[in-house]
Amino acid sequence: MNIKMHSIRFDADQKLVEFINTKVKKLPNVYDDILGAEVFLRLDKVTSDRENKLVENKLDVKGQSVFAKKQCKTFEEATDLSIVALKKQLVKRKEKIRKK
Repeated sequence: MNIKMHSIRFDADQKLVEFINTKVKKLPNVYDDILGAEVFLRLDKVTSDRENKLVENKLDVKGQSVFAKKQCKTFEEATDLSIVALKKQLVKRKEKIRKK
């Protein structure tokens, strides 16, 4: 699976990049037909509180795309939450395909 990482208006730390890569690489265990992944990391300046880390995950799955966007205090927490959301979507998609 090809994983593209984009950090918008800042340079992501190597530890963060490795953390995200390990999380995303586990997704094919849930759903086999993942062709690629794109991860966008942003710092949101609009929010007044410290929950300004935004992670957007887009998976290219056979037939369509799956997307999750989460905003938290840290990129790691936002990544974990978005991966959980993606897993739920992939499980639902897998169940729909099995029913057909």
